[in-house]
Amino acid sequence: MQGSKDVMQSEQQTAPLAAAALMLSAMAIIGVIDNAVVLLAEEIGLWQFHFTRSLAMLPLLCVLPVLGLGSLRPRRPWRVALRSLLIALAMLFYFSALALMPIAQALAGLFTSPLFILVITVTGRRTRIGPWRVLAVVLGFAGILFVLQPDPEKLDLMVFLPVAGGFFYALAAIATRTICAGESTVALLAGMMLALGIMGLCGLLWLALFPAHPAPGPAGFVGRGWVWPMGAAGPWVLVQAVGSLAAVFMLIKAYQLGEPSQVSVFEYSVMVFGPLFAWVALGQVLGPWQVAGIGLIAVAGGIIALRSR
Repeated sequence: MQGSKDVMQSEQQTAPLAAAALMLSAMAIIGVIDNAVVLLAEEIGLWQFHFTRSLAMLPLLCVLPVLGLGSLRPRRPWRVALRSLLIALAMLFYFSALALMPIAQALAGLFTSPLFILVITVTGRRTRIGPWRVLAVVLGFAGILFVLQPDPEKLDLMVFLPVAGGFFYALAAIATRTICAGESTVALLAGMMLALGIMGLCGLLWLALFPAHPAPGPAGFVGRGWVWPMGAAGPWVLVQAVGSLAAVFMLIKAYQLGEPSQVSVFEYSVMVFGPLFAWVALGQVLGPWQVAGIGLIAVAGGIIALRSR
């Protein structure tokens, strides 16, 4: 296993076009399947979604080591557990936002993570940055305001749900690069799904003991307990499980075949694929300010990725 890992690392920069194609394909899949959340949120809740999706992904995860992508067993379990907690919190905020707002806003909030990484790195590690990355922070912050469009006279904290997801996603990224360096990607993925499954189960138990009265439809996504039968939501959960695994597989291969700082720029294509599919399939329309904001966040992330080489 170690030998094959060394071979893959030595071939990292040999296929940049293949890496770009894989990353674009992964982001296209994510852009499509994440739109399913607003559909399944009509019937089931956030906690049931994560619990059942994790159960559906367990047998699929067991196939990844057979394909030679790494071991399911972490080297340092407590470090992987901390990273899994952070990424699971990010996903809870992100998927909650998906049920309540257009996917463009949710993605824009999640992709503020490079800005948070930069700010945390500068303040926590006292790392100096140049004018390009300062410009990236300014552009990214302006993009957030353009996309979320908070009203200062009637502040709705719900618009900041995806930004909270971006913050925890940034912490998880920092943990991945520092305390989880050398861990198998499969182990990290399995840890994330296990954490989300446990959180989903805990949320279901809490709502069973202390029932809420959620609003009908997507507005009640976070406060809804166990629903059975799952009806039309069941197939969408399976689509999310299979699609997520396929996308992550392609993402892993992309980073194996390409230079990370260049490959990461292509991740921002999801901010095109997601809103485009939402417009075609769900009729979600973006205003000109939101389009400009998405562009600013993507440019900011690209500057940070390329200047961090």
